[in-house]
Amino acid sequence: MDKLNILIAASEVVPFAKSGGLADVTGALPKALRALGHDVRVVMPRYYIVDREKYNLKLLEGPLGVPMGVIGEEWAGIYEGVLPDSDVPIYFVENEHYFGRKGLYDENGIAFNDNDNRFIFLSRAAMQLAKKLHFQPDIIHGNDWHTAAMPIFLNTVYAHDPDFSRAASVLSIHNLQHQGKFYKGAMDVLSVGWEHFTADDLEEYDGINLLKGGIVHANAVNAVSQKYAQEIMTSEYGWGLERLIGHYGYKLFGILNGVDYDEWSPAIDDYLPAKFDIDNLEGKKICKRELQKQFNLPQKDDVPIIGLVGRLAEQKGIGLLAEAIGGLLEMDIQIVLLGAGEKWAEHYFSNISANYPDKCGVYIGYRNDLAHQIEAGSDFFLMPSLFEPCGLNQIYSLRYGTLPIVRATGGLDDTIENYEPYTDNGDGFKFYDATASALYGTVKWAVDTYYTDKEGMESLIRNAMQKRFSWEVAAKAYEDVYRYCISQRFGA
Repeated sequence: MDKLNILIAASEVVPFAKSGGLADVTGALPKALRALGHDVRVVMPRYYIVDREKYNLKLLEGPLGVPMGVIGEEWAGIYEGVLPDSDVPIYFVENEHYFGRKGLYDENGIAFNDNDNRFIFLSRAAMQLAKKLHFQPDIIHGNDWHTAAMPIFLNTVYAHDPDFSRAASVLSIHNLQHQGKFYKGAMDVLSVGWEHFTADDLEEYDGINLLKGGIVHANAVNAVSQKYAQEIMTSEYGWGLERLIGHYGYKLFGILNGVDYDEWSPAIDDYLPAKFDIDNLEGKKICKRELQKQFNLPQKDDVPIIGLVGRLAEQKGIGLLAEAIGGLLEMDIQIVLLGAGEKWAEHYFSNISANYPDKCGVYIGYRNDLAHQIEAGSDFFLMPSLFEPCGLNQIYSLRYGTLPIVRATGGLDDTIENYEPYTDNGDGFKFYDATASALYGTVKWAVDTYYTDKEGMESLIRNAMQKRFSWEVAAKAYEDVYRYCISQRFGA
């Protein structure tokens, strides 16, 4: 199969900058594509948090000119590095005015008021960089609204540019809730022509919607799980774009994210006090005791621990958990929670922990080592999300023999198989209604299984630990989408 030149741009990439699952994908997918033989280049901003010395970044010679419409030509410095443990080049767009800030998108929860210009600049800089490098892409791959302008640019200002004469475009949607909606004056910065300011293109309620424009112009649109691809065509999950996405359903795909098992695997995880695998779970018992110690909980082997790691945001179902947690703590269980987000939730769950010190431990913030230890030391992992495009923690949990309790939405529904007691099939517990009572009932079912069905628990754990979601499989699916794009654009 022919080698493809692939240009991937994103606002965040692991390990350089991360606020969510987008960064995990853009840090892993390029390496998996490279392993298939493709020439992949990645572009992201050089935020202040990206340490040039730590990552041994080298400044490319000569500044990069970036046309910004009515603003005029802006300039960027370009640093080059590689994705860790690979030879995939990653380029960092440096511009003090746009990216010389601590936050990625906001500061103290308040979005930067020039996010439109910042990410139009990133999208345009990625295209200009390809020209500077004499890299002629076959595929331009944008991610979420931040780089959704790339497919728009490909169809407009670069439509007759020989450097892009063989390029087709893909737009991945990692979270449809965030769409890049701005004042219509951004049309003059995009400089693609006001004829694109229409209801079936970039315009929405007399403003612009960058994600909408990207969906219209891309040769293929990819959602990060098959279930999420179906859901975003419904009013419940479409965030106002469901009809548009349905109209373009012929070019909509759903590819489930993979997992980096070099990082998330209990047999080789250096964050754990003891390692373990499917054939020897003694280490998991040690991890459980150490986790209880970390959270100042009574060290008991025979009480199930339910772990949670994630943003304390409404999307993640924290409202359901807040409503249900009083009843949950009447059960003979322990709960450990790691996360930060909405202030009410931080205070609420901290208070719960203070009031139930023997049953609930809470750490407000994020620690990667503690996230690994919760995955390893818990018996169950709770994800009551209202919507979840893909989700990764439930997949990590499977690998660690920690049974997921999830709401059946998006990638959670795609990845977790509900327990069937009479056949011993399944690897977790699912509920469907977004209610506190459904959450409570399913946790109770899982806890009852723990106490009364040891054989069932053993089957569930074995099923879970055998399951794999590799990036190799995901990369081959992306490869198929790329081929589809090229055939759509050029009839090849």
